[in-house]
Amino acid sequence: MTPRIAVVGGGMAAARFAERYGALGGPGTVTVYGAEPRAPYNRVLLAEVLTGRYDAESIALPLGGATARPGCEVVAIDPAARTLRLADGGVEEWDELVLATGANPVLPPVRGLRRADGYGLIEGVHTLRTLEDCARLAEEAVGAERAVVIGGGVLGVSAARALAALGVRTEIVHQAPHLIERQLDDEAAVVLRERLRALGVECYTGNRARAVHGGTGVPAPSLTAGRYPQAEGGGRVGAVELANGYRLDCDLVVLACGTRPRTALAHAAGLPVATGVLVDDGLAAAPGVSAIGDCAEHRGTVHGLAGPAWEQADVLARRLSGAEPGARYPGTRPRARLSTGGLEYAAFGTVDETLDPGLDVLRLTDATRGSYKKLLLRGDRLVGAILLGDLATVDALAGAFADGGALAGHPLHLLTQGTVMTGDVR
Repeated sequence: MTPRIAVVGGGMAAARFAERYGALGGPGTVTVYGAEPRAPYNRVLLAEVLTGRYDAESIALPLGGATARPGCEVVAIDPAARTLRLADGGVEEWDELVLATGANPVLPPVRGLRRADGYGLIEGVHTLRTLEDCARLAEEAVGAERAVVIGGGVLGVSAARALAALGVRTEIVHQAPHLIERQLDDEAAVVLRERLRALGVECYTGNRARAVHGGTGVPAPSLTAGRYPQAEGGGRVGAVELANGYRLDCDLVVLACGTRPRTALAHAAGLPVATGVLVDDGLAAAPGVSAIGDCAEHRGTVHGLAGPAWEQADVLARRLSGAEPGARYPGTRPRARLSTGGLEYAAFGTVDETLDPGLDVLRLTDATRGSYKKLLLRGDRLVGAILLGDLATVDALAGAFADGGALAGHPLHLLTQGTVMTGDVR
């Protein structure tokens, strides 16, 4: 009997698993159930869709020979009976289940975000997680003059850059001391901030949004102009109030405060759940049930990034297809990359030397070109790196980081020539 593999969730991890399973000659039939009305697409490129660089069709992801069932939400799973129930009441059987349910945007504890009835966000407040979110935001950006992005991580920076490219004056409010604090150090963040300012984006780090208020037709002053009396609430956002009492007037607010794994299905089914769905090195959560991507927690870590999600999908595809039945996921060393509208950076491993005083640091800064490069080394081994504004050596750095061996020659080559030789430890 041909194995039936049900993939719950129509995101990037689901698409990658389906494509790789087919490419490896897996003997089963794969069905991808997605709640969104579209088949899987590259969520990383949503900011580029917002600017018009790509359309929705051009970011679609291949599924190999899998069957896509978009607009087909799974509302319950039964691991014992090996069935799943759909929102329309239908019941489907499976032999292997892959949970790729992704994550939901985190809504920050900011007063006034929700409508008076408690359902949904007030007009003008957006998340940016789906193509439908992107379409609504693009439509409203046409007539907008000012936007506030709450959150200065990767998504917040990408969304702000995209809105600025559409001609909307944009400000980022970020609670942490500097932008993208998980992947950049404070010096790199200063360079990034200047590059954003050149694109028309102002950043207010070390600030927390406390409330949003409805518009009154009275222009609010800038952050540095002093306090502004509290506006009456309205049906549409008109200002963001910061914890220090200052206000930023706006037509749009974008919430970019991170994500939280979608685990409700797994929890209701009695599967092991902590922050995410708990999986072992084979990415199994229970007999016949696996989890990958943003919903999965492996060795205490939920990665929440596309790279680890695809690595997990590759490992699971090798295991379930029979190409490598003993395939195991060892975890992913921290790394990230952003390339959007003139903003480029890559980060690998440890980026803050203050957390490990035993590290050596090699740093190059070019203020004229707006670039910043940094290596962190323990002896002759690369343990971390940042490239910002100039990614010419990124492939060499990625190779050296993945290799983990002793570097041959002066490490400066990793920042200037794009070539490196690695050797065995002596």
